[in-house]
Amino acid sequence: MTSEFPTIRRQRKTRIVATLGPASSSFEVLKELFCAGVDVFRLNMSHGEHKDKEALVHTIRAVEREVGRPIAILADLQGPKLRIGKFKEGRAALKEGQHFTLDLTGEEGDENRVSLPHKEIFEALEVGTHVLLDDGKVRLEVETVAGDHAKCRVLVAGVLSDRKGVNVPNAVLPLAALTEKDRKDLAFALKCGVDWIALSFVQRPADVAEARRLVGTKAAIMAKIEKPAAVTSLDEIIELADGVMVARGDLGVEEPLENVPGIQKRIIRSARQAGKPVVVATQMLESMIKSPVPTRAEVSDVATAVMDGADAVMLSAESAVGDYPIEAVQVMDRVARRVEQEPSYHSNRADERTSHKATAEDAITAAAKQVARTVGAKAIVTFTNSGATSLRAARERPDAPILVLTPKITVARRLCVVWGLHTVKTRDVTTFEEMVGKSKRMALRSQLALGGDRIVVTAGVPFGTPGATNVLHIAWVRGDELEEGYENN
Repeated sequence: MTSEFPTIRRQRKTRIVATLGPASSSFEVLKELFCAGVDVFRLNMSHGEHKDKEALVHTIRAVEREVGRPIAILADLQGPKLRIGKFKEGRAALKEGQHFTLDLTGEEGDENRVSLPHKEIFEALEVGTHVLLDDGKVRLEVETVAGDHAKCRVLVAGVLSDRKGVNVPNAVLPLAALTEKDRKDLAFALKCGVDWIALSFVQRPADVAEARRLVGTKAAIMAKIEKPAAVTSLDEIIELADGVMVARGDLGVEEPLENVPGIQKRIIRSARQAGKPVVVATQMLESMIKSPVPTRAEVSDVATAVMDGADAVMLSAESAVGDYPIEAVQVMDRVARRVEQEPSYHSNRADERTSHKATAEDAITAAAKQVARTVGAKAIVTFTNSGATSLRAARERPDAPILVLTPKITVARRLCVVWGLHTVKTRDVTTFEEMVGKSKRMALRSQLALGGDRIVVTAGVPFGTPGATNVLHIAWVRGDELEEGYENN
């Protein structure tokens, strides 16, 4: 990566994830999206061919080289897609109170029955279980169940058509989060060098553990919280994952809608406590698929996620197939910057109490926030090989921006989704004097500090030790230090 544009940095601490699609696949649009504020590009593995995704990865890396800044790529796996079969007439109208059967026959359905080609669902059904069809537009209650069929009563009527989706909110289904398609997509994504893998259909911690076994250290894992079972095991899932996503699409189908805002706050709070990045996704600026301006409610939705302390907010169809992808990113950028200027935003951060372990690393990182505030430091500089030091710094939510210096481009990219981090790939340091000098020069080059400013530096000694943070230093920046040394990113 070149250092041609090392001063490009966000004027906000909340990050933006944008989904790519037909509306956003060219080099010109990708570069424009980045300049508008995108930090992470999402590849939706549910749609498109591998060759098209590979071309997108190459284009993103070309943009990265052009702008001289690390950019993260997130590959979002599809997960199991549970769907009913087909109808003889293509559709059937169900009436409230009528009986309707789900079965494994594979035959085309009618107004009395339809095939449900997922034996695992029948194994999990019980009398009284609710089955939601077509994103909850039709709701059934199981009255009797056998190994190959379930007789239900229609609670919420509607018209069903071929291949509509199925949700069973109150059951843990005996299904793995990774299908055969997901395993192929995962192998492809890792070969392409993506930075994050988003894991769909997470129900239990074991789902994340299985993904970890396949991914290893080749990418970071983001667990999508979209099932009630995942909410129940939230803390264990967060512990095993590298980050989480509040996937409000399916979550809003399987949970009563009025529960979703509270669940969103709980997920953000739990991820924050664990020091793991959390992304809020789905329908954030939905109207901007066709409109150049969002609704007031959508702006409030984005603002709420920012105010709650989310690391990132995400665009889906707005940037993938929408008519106004650049404008949608610009709206998110403006809203996040405005919210972060609110006094209540900072008071919310001050009121949060992050639990610390009895380690030198946590003690030094917590102290860095307080020291920076006390001396009026313009930036906190962290040296990291694994990213752990910078994650701890971000967890503290300091007022000062965090400059991350790492010799590993993979680490620089993965940290692009994390709140408040300005990551720079640069050569590692070997001595204390080199650490201080580089910190001051890079703070000047990134326009985080000027001559006469103070910065706070944290690092681990011996240098290059992953995860170790045992040094805190206050440095005074001179304006002429850029002339004393120069290193490529």
